[in-house]
This record gives sequence, structure tokens and C-alpha cells, in this order.
Amino acid sequence: MTGQSNGMMLTISGGAKRHRKILRDNIQGITKPAIRRLARRGGVKRISAMIYEETRGVLKSFLEGVIRDAVTYTEHAKRKTVTSLDVVYALKRQGRTLYGFGG
Repeated sequence: MTGQSNGMMLTISGGAKRHRKILRDNIQGITKPAIRRLARRGGVKRISAMIYEETRGVLKSFLEGVIRDAVTYTEHAKRKTVTSLDVVYALKRQGRTLYGFGG
């Protein structure tokens, strides 16, 4: 086994990635059945076909605001990891207090 490498050291050795993957069209990962399940939980019986794209748009704008505020809290604390408390404070700032995660 001397002189042979199975490539594990490349993944273990950490460090910054040279190329960041370009993220696009991930909102389509919120599938039609997932939106339907959320609507069912909210008491909706029948759903129009146009609702799905509208829901994705609303969800995207909501998450952009929360993530922007959470990252602002993280950067202010000079950290690189967003914690659950950052998200709790971001939601509280928008008037949507979330209990059960500290803070």
C-alpha cells in the first residue's frame, strides 16, 4: 500500500474551494407536491395551476429578506457561519418572532 493514495486526503484537507458552483433555478426544487402539502396544512382543498409559480416567487422573496438579514448579523459578529440565532433575530426584526431556538 505504500505510495498509493485513494484520494481521501483531498477531501479531508479542507480549505477554500477554487471554483464556486453557480446556483441557478434552485427554486424549482420546491416541487408542486411540496407546495400542495403546505396548502393542505393551511386548510386548502383545491389549488389553481397558476398558484405554484406565484408561491415560488413569494417564497423566494421572503427567504431573500431573511437570509440577507441573517448574513448581516453574521458579518457584524465577524463570523463566517450563520447560526440559528442569526436567523431567529432576522425573523424577529421582520416581525415574525420564532420561539424554541434560543434568543
